[in-house]
Amino acid sequence: MAGGGGKPQNIFKLNRGNDPKEVLNWRLWFAVVSFGIMGAARGIDEGLISGTLAKSNFVNKLGLDKMDKIELANVKGNISAMVQIGSVGGAALAFVLCDRIGRLWATRQLCILWILGVVIFLTNGGRLGQVYAGRFIAGLGIGQTTVVAPVYLSEIAPKSVRGLCTCAFSGAVYIGIMLAYFASWGSELHIEKGTSNQWVVPTTIHVMFAGIILILSFFNYESPRYLVKIGKDDEATKNLARVRGLPVDSEHVMKEISEIQNQLEEEQEATMGQGWTGILREMFLMPNNFYRIYLGLFSQLLSQWSGAQSITIYAPEFFALLGTKGQNEKLFATAIFGVVKFVAAIMCALFLVDVIGRKRSLGIGISLQAVSMCYIAAYLTAVPQLAEGEKFTSSQKHASTGAIVMIYLSGFGWAMGWNSMQYLLNAEIYPLRIRAISSSMVMCFHFVNQYGNSRAVPNMLLSKSAGGLGPAGTFWLFTVITIIGGIWAWFFIPETAGRSLEGMDKLFTLRWWQIGRYGQADADEQVAAEAVLEQEKAGARETVQQVERV
Repeated sequence: MAGGGGKPQNIFKLNRGNDPKEVLNWRLWFAVVSFGIMGAARGIDEGLISGTLAKSNFVNKLGLDKMDKIELANVKGNISAMVQIGSVGGAALAFVLCDRIGRLWATRQLCILWILGVVIFLTNGGRLGQVYAGRFIAGLGIGQTTVVAPVYLSEIAPKSVRGLCTCAFSGAVYIGIMLAYFASWGSELHIEKGTSNQWVVPTTIHVMFAGIILILSFFNYESPRYLVKIGKDDEATKNLARVRGLPVDSEHVMKEISEIQNQLEEEQEATMGQGWTGILREMFLMPNNFYRIYLGLFSQLLSQWSGAQSITIYAPEFFALLGTKGQNEKLFATAIFGVVKFVAAIMCALFLVDVIGRKRSLGIGISLQAVSMCYIAAYLTAVPQLAEGEKFTSSQKHASTGAIVMIYLSGFGWAMGWNSMQYLLNAEIYPLRIRAISSSMVMCFHFVNQYGNSRAVPNMLLSKSAGGLGPAGTFWLFTVITIIGGIWAWFFIPETAGRSLEGMDKLFTLRWWQIGRYGQADADEQVAAEAVLEQEKAGARETVQQVERV
């Protein structure tokens, strides 16, 4: 895929561009860690729920063992998806709270909701309704993390490392997944079978992370861009100086604050200062902003239905489909899957998004994912499901091993492709005035699709006679959607690496069908023209000063 680029670099000596060396300081990295680990909220839930649903105590307590196949698929789908339903409301709530109480207080209240929901879930006492309620309330908190954290990180990060800083969130998703997978596997090995501790102990990871994030929020500063938006320019300047490690009156800090103020003024002039009407007009009636929302919505649609997210949530079941037998073996394979995705996310954050660019990284990830999905679909089509007591032939065993490897490869591709980009693009492409509401709306759509996908997959995997697509049909569908997503991304997503948040507007000045392929080059030409004009103005001022001295 075109766009982005740069020579490989030593990640411990990051290319700062024209940013002074002081911007890469401990306050920045502390903020990145504090808000980045919010990504673990989703990862922990996605990694734990499949293991929880397989624990005998949980199954017996809720009476899942007495349900027929179709009823069980529906209940499992509802339990898994209830967090996604809550997250739709959470993402919408995040917009209101981010712009009303700020990024920091939004973080604190989401942690409280998250903990409350988990406690309700843990104390269900065999009541299915309480399980649903607890997971829904937890979802209200978890859903907010996908708006609050990426927006805050993109707003405090220097442009030279904004991709790295924002990808800390998507990387933390895999820290959560990895810890959750290993916790499920460890509880299977070391906690007495048939006891509630087998699923209660791993679930308490939720409370641990929520508590850590809540405490860390009191040691961070409010986003300077949010403070400018509400008219607290002096406080914004102080906070920006702190996070940049520079004096308040330094040229770099003053220039950045000035750019933020100028963009906000331009946005307000463009909408004539109108309230909600002006914001909605700016979002949907200004072509360049509507195109950005279109990018956000379609990236969520195509990524969520590409299948990789389903594998994350239902990993043990998918490994069983490919020939992995035994609960311990399935959980071990799932834990290794978590490690693979975590490594891929780290590679993407450190080596790719700010080095080769967002678009190339996305292209590589989608390509790996498409190849993997196609192989798994072909395997499930060619190799029949084994009945109890049957064994694979030698060739079938090799094909099964290849399919398991492809599960890992699909996770690698997802982590360095769609999963990183869906958060990064959504956090950085919108103007300040509509950033929170646009990001929130897109993340609502994200969770609507995630709910639909996680709710549908158990039924999709049922045989055609039971109303499903069957395992092979499900993976062929994932393959087609992944390929469509790759083609769409090449044509429509512009390269955003290396630009300030205030400089994103230059990418969206062409006609809609030209932005994806030519937006970067056109933006570079605009920057070059502005630099020449500034040099000419500086030369003219110098000439005038010389004449005055004479």
